[in-house]
Formats: sequence, structure tokens, C-alpha cells
Amino acid sequence: MPRTLAVDIGGTGIKTIILDPDGKPLTERERIPTPPRATPKKVMAIIERMAHQQGEFDRVSVGFPGVVKDGKLLTAFNLGPGWTRFDFQKALSRQLMRPVRIANDADVQGLGSVSGKGVELLITLGTGVGSSLFVDGHLAHLELGHHPFRKGRTYEDELGNAALKRKGARKWNRHLREALLILRDTFCYDRLYIGGGNSRHIKDSLPANTQIVSNLEGLLGGVMLWRD
Repeated sequence: MPRTLAVDIGGTGIKTIILDPDGKPLTERERIPTPPRATPKKVMAIIERMAHQQGEFDRVSVGFPGVVKDGKLLTAFNLGPGWTRFDFQKALSRQLMRPVRIANDADVQGLGSVSGKGVELLITLGTGVGSSLFVDGHLAHLELGHHPFRKGRTYEDELGNAALKRKGARKWNRHLREALLILRDTFCYDRLYIGGGNSRHIKDSLPANTQIVSNLEGLLGGVMLWRD
């Protein structure tokens, strides 16, 4: 039965865990801070070290903070230089000597979170703002974080980690409430999931059809990348 090394690359941390074919953890989740100006070489070296620490695995799933198409990276807003058009999937597979599949990190977290019924939207609040949309379990990637939100500034400008530090939690929560109302009216979703490390700073009660999901779902969804 294949063991999957699931990797979640974030702007502030790189996480790994090994999963069984049903997505159940076989090891403890490990986290190492993302290095400053995180280049492909730096990140792959960290993943290789963490992979050895995790133990035996047969394949690799990676959630990446940017637009991913056919294993190639089109954007990497919160990492260092050298990622654009880099064939990360091929390079990491060569380095780890295992097959690798890569997708956007919010897409992977969505795969590990959604029920597969109706319209389901996921947003992640971390270094940046990620998003993914599912209709009856079918994924449609969104780059919502870079869409205009308030006064010409994007969701990421207003709700990313830098904004939280600049505004403070109270004002950040007020702008988050405003964003959730816009998203509700725009997508008419059945369920909204909120993930990412900064979801812990949410102070207000959430609507009945909204739930906070843990960063673990961002790793557990990695098995789904292998379910064709």
C-alpha cells in the first residue's frame, strides 16, 4: 500500500507528514520555518532533510503557495526568486527519487476539507490569502487573494499576515467580516471553510455554514492528488 509524503509549503513554514492510502497520518507532523528569500534550491534541501526524518515513503504530494499548472509554477508571491516557470515537480522527483505531484496549497487543503456536495468555498489566511472553489467535489482554482477588495487593495493586502500585524487583530477581524459578506453574496456557497495559521486570530462568531479547518487538512488532502 503506497505511503505518501505530504508536503505543505507556506510563506512562513514547511510542513511534512506521511499518510496511508486513506489519508490517515502514519507519522507526526513536522514543521520547519521557511527560509528568507526561499529559492527552489533552499526549499528542496529542506524537504529532502525532512523526508529522511519522516521515514519510508513511496510518493510525494506538495501543496505550493502559487499558481501551478502541469507541475510547473506560474507564480510564487510569498517566496524568493527563481520559481516562475520552474519545473518543481520534475526537479523534486529527481531529488527524492520518487514520483511527485504538485498543486496549489489552498486546492490541496480544500481536497482534504470539503464534503463533495454542493458549492463549497475555502479560503486560507496566512502569509497571503489562498482560495479554492468546489462544486459537487469538482475543483476550480481561484486566485482570490489578488482580486481587488477595499479601496483598490486586494484581499491579500487587507487580510494577509502583514496586514494583521499592521492593523491589529480587532481591525483585521472587522475587515474579515466585510470580506466574508462579499464572498457569501458572490459565490452563494453552501459551505465556507477557513484555514491557514491566522484563522486562530478570528474573534467573532461565524455563520452556521462556516467552519475553521486545521493546517492538518492541508497535508491530508495530499493523498487526493493521487486519486485520478
